[in-house]
Amino acid sequence: MAARSLVINPCFFLGVRAVNDIASETGFLPVLRLRRNASWVSIDSERVLQVLVHNLDGMVFRCAIDADWTMHFVSDGCRDLLGYCPDELEYNRVTSLEALTHPEDRERVRQTIADCLLQGGRYRVQYRLGHKDGSEKWVLERGAVVYDERGQRVLEGFIEDVTEQLLSQRQLVDAEMRYRSIFEDSVVGMFQTSIDGQYLAANQALAALYGYDSPQALMLGLSDIAGRLYVDPTRRDEFKTLIREHNRVSDFESEVYRRDGSRIWISEHAHAVLGAAGEALYYEGTVEDITAQHDYRQQLEYQATHDPLTGLPNRNLLQDRLQQALCHAQRRGSGGALAFVDLDNFKWVNDSLGHNAGDRLLIEVAKRLQSCLRDSDTIARYGGDEFVLILGDYGGLSETLHILHRVQEVVADALSLEGHELRVNCSIGVSVFPGDGVELEALLRHADAAMHHAKKLGKGQFQFYTESLNVAAHERLALDSALRRAVDRDELHVVYQPKIDGRGRPCGFEALVRWDSAEFGAVSPVRFIPLAEENGLIHQLTRFVLHEACSQMAAWRAEGWRDLRMAVNISPSLFREQQLAQLVQAELDASGLPPENLELEITEGMLMGDVQRALGVLNGLKAMGVTIAIDDFGTGYSSLAYLKRFPIDILKVDRSFVIECDAGNEGLAITRAIVSLAHSLNLRVVAEGVEKQTQFAVLNALGCHEFQGYLFAKPLPAAQLASYLAGF
Repeated sequence: MAARSLVINPCFFLGVRAVNDIASETGFLPVLRLRRNASWVSIDSERVLQVLVHNLDGMVFRCAIDADWTMHFVSDGCRDLLGYCPDELEYNRVTSLEALTHPEDRERVRQTIADCLLQGGRYRVQYRLGHKDGSEKWVLERGAVVYDERGQRVLEGFIEDVTEQLLSQRQLVDAEMRYRSIFEDSVVGMFQTSIDGQYLAANQALAALYGYDSPQALMLGLSDIAGRLYVDPTRRDEFKTLIREHNRVSDFESEVYRRDGSRIWISEHAHAVLGAAGEALYYEGTVEDITAQHDYRQQLEYQATHDPLTGLPNRNLLQDRLQQALCHAQRRGSGGALAFVDLDNFKWVNDSLGHNAGDRLLIEVAKRLQSCLRDSDTIARYGGDEFVLILGDYGGLSETLHILHRVQEVVADALSLEGHELRVNCSIGVSVFPGDGVELEALLRHADAAMHHAKKLGKGQFQFYTESLNVAAHERLALDSALRRAVDRDELHVVYQPKIDGRGRPCGFEALVRWDSAEFGAVSPVRFIPLAEENGLIHQLTRFVLHEACSQMAAWRAEGWRDLRMAVNISPSLFREQQLAQLVQAELDASGLPPENLELEITEGMLMGDVQRALGVLNGLKAMGVTIAIDDFGTGYSSLAYLKRFPIDILKVDRSFVIECDAGNEGLAITRAIVSLAHSLNLRVVAEGVEKQTQFAVLNALGCHEFQGYLFAKPLPAAQLASYLAGF
């Protein structure tokens, strides 16, 4: 249903009042869409919605003004309230609100809403609703008549369960009937105080609430209410002002001291008792302990403004903190800096060690960043592995550089995760306010551009924003958009680089994706593969290559090349898929390619972290009959124990070692060690990136089984490989 995907302002769920606050002539749904398109565009609204709705007791709704109160939208709160899921209530698929309303209450509810239609404004009505399990609940409905997107009048509001409240009220009535003295025996704190702030009377409930043994002890101990009861002494004057203006106060919330010094939150309902001449004689009222409710509201507000993992401010609070910093800088005639911090190689930690390790890394980095900032600075988690620092009280370039160097140092300190000692660097982009902008969006955009420039310069650096970086950022954004459209436009294609054996005969191919963009021309994989990994398209690209490669290999096999193998690189995201084996089997079945003709290449990092899960995935693939190869071997963190445990068939020596193998230096020693290791484990060895005859001779002498590189053939489209194969 469309209603499920609404982006809803979290403020809507912070209290029932918010329902009426945003119920304007056009309704809350258009307003929310406008907010989504404006200030909420950068917020992870799905996460915020889940957190707030999960903690909201009650049901938000929009319904038609018709005989059945046909629901257009209901929140998930309907499950607890009525026992029905949203799909059962929306558009009366299973039942209607009218049918669930108690027959004796239907006319009263309809009349209340009819009055609202005539008079405008809001309505409030209490009635009974039937639950799916057959039980009955008393509910309080508060809402308003608004116009929807088509100009039709609808109802928008909030329904909450007040059954327990009514039960409490009835119990209180019963207590009043049983006891003659409400004041003495009430479970609610009750009082009478003089105008100048002394207790004239109090009941036992109030004494217990404040931690006193008796009302008498309370009256003796709190001779000065303003000075000894309220944490904020000005609250008593505010209390008196409200009563003087309105003759009463309702839900007057304050933090107060108990006798033992602990603090609680109370809600007071009171009025002035007037004399014959209309003068105020004294105040009387009731007191309730609302500490739990207050803490719950505080918790909701905290969740809406803080990251649940690190406890740092999130994007919502970041905007407020930046505004404060800007105002402060304007008053002082100074400036400040906004730093965009991105962890380098965080994706590798997630892919290799698992998301739990990634979360622990983020928590530790958050603590380290906090430790090196000043009290006037702000740190926020912007999302993923990105943090934002607001450096206020700008003390000049030297002070900012000192903080940035300190940030790099604390992030780079070694830490232990899953039994591995890791060092993670960070790339930082910096924009300065007011020079680079006075709005969060502009400052973040400029700092982000500077951060990406720092990464291009080699990571682990920081860069300040310049206009040229802004141009580069726009180009990168355009490239991202073009890549997202590339699949639909058939701009992607697969090329195949031959692999040969020691005699120079072809023994297989590696499938590689290429992109010919209508906007950018031929885009190097060096540019778009990292971009695809960053924006999540790598999963889709891997599926595309797997499909094309299996189909092409099946065609070559039909032409008589039955012993060749097709190698396909599996992305980390696809390797984490539980259905990877089923996906591979489906492509084999669709193409008719036998599994022994397919080789799947994975990187070392994929084997680390959740070893049992990785072992299960590889065993599932091996059971199908496909070949498993470790790509770029020697650049990761694999150990001999790992290689012995996993069902691996092939090691591919990374091109960085191949390039130096004929120079007689460490490159040769490392390559010889890798080949020796593979032989001891009965693994085949593939050398990739062979570009010179001398390299081929050395690698062949060392005992490599297969070779790949420009010395033999560059990656070619399938059509051009026909003539290549014809030569053998």
